[in-house]
Amino acid sequence: MSATTEWPPISPYRTGIRGLCPRCGRGHLFNGYLTLKPECEVCGLDYSFADPADGPAFFVICFTCVPAVAFATWLEVVHSPPLWIQFATTGPLVLLACLLPLRPLKGWLVNSQYFYKAEQGVLDLENDPVHKPTPNDAD
Repeated sequence: MSATTEWPPISPYRTGIRGLCPRCGRGHLFNGYLTLKPECEVCGLDYSFADPADGPAFFVICFTCVPAVAFATWLEVVHSPPLWIQFATTGPLVLLACLLPLRPLKGWLVNSQYFYKAEQGVLDLENDPVHKPTPNDAD
């Protein structure tokens, strides 16, 4: 593919959840379970821009782990099962609730960074109406 090829914007939901390239929608995003590839094998997009940080883990904790732990608490309070039943039911539930959504969420966040052109914030003090440069600022 040519470096000057125009790529139409693709929804980060459509490509991210499936772990596909945010630019072409055909190449793969991951090398293994959560490791990002260096670049797309189809269009050559460099994935070094991607930095989802702890975003996937945060969403998993908020939206899947809390209900799984609530289920474990409910099971204990209502039924008081033996410890081995608690481990046999809630252990796999919590593990699956944590591990299954990580990859789709990371793909969605990486694709969203590309789609919305997210980048590190930069302060523009010259055009800031609150901060008026004074002669002492040069020191």
